[in-house]
Amino acid sequence: MEYALVGWHDDPGGGPKLRLDYRVFAYAGKFVTSSTGVAVVRDEADPWSLDDAGTPDDADSGDDTGDVDPGADGPPQIGDPTVVASVAFNEDRTDADTLWLRYVTVRADRRGEGIGPRLVAFVCERARERGYARCRIAVNNVFSYEALAKVGFAYTGRETGLAELVLDRDLGNESTLDAETYRRGLAVFRDRDLSPAEERFLGARADADPPTPIHPPEGT
Repeated sequence: MEYALVGWHDDPGGGPKLRLDYRVFAYAGKFVTSSTGVAVVRDEADPWSLDDAGTPDDADSGDDTGDVDPGADGPPQIGDPTVVASVAFNEDRTDADTLWLRYVTVRADRRGEGIGPRLVAFVCERARERGYARCRIAVNNVFSYEALAKVGFAYTGRETGLAELVLDRDLGNESTLDAETYRRGLAVFRDRDLSPAEERFLGARADADPPTPIHPPEGT
């Protein structure tokens, strides 16, 4: 697989635009704006085709239907069919040292392989090289929380107005996370309405240590 930074949010002419099919990518419509940078994972050996169409459980609906444009001669155009994951990001509006990761999406049939956390680790490394001191992201479910913990993101104690937990990663240090901070974030989710899968996940981590950290993959 290839990890690549497509462009930054402040590139001349605006950030890059990426077309993703809403049937297999959550948040597909968020990647066609010009105000965010984009990084992707491509897998030349596993391109997606219209014959594989399915709808991810947490897919956006409504506005995202416009992300599949009808081709001039028939079938819809879905952009690069080798893309299996993508991250959109931009600089914090009040802190020029911080890069916000806005949306992370993985193709529906490739979830659970650890692609998302590795892509986030890749973006964090590119951000560090560009001079950012930290990366930040907000998550609304325990599975995303766990995935970001693998990359060293720690719960800040803050939540957004949408009840998302704000996580922060210091780019000047190794991607490690102390157990107390990790468990404090898990405790927030325990006080919420949970799906059976989330209840099982949290039940198995009552006194768990943080997950094993992952390292950024090579890329361009």
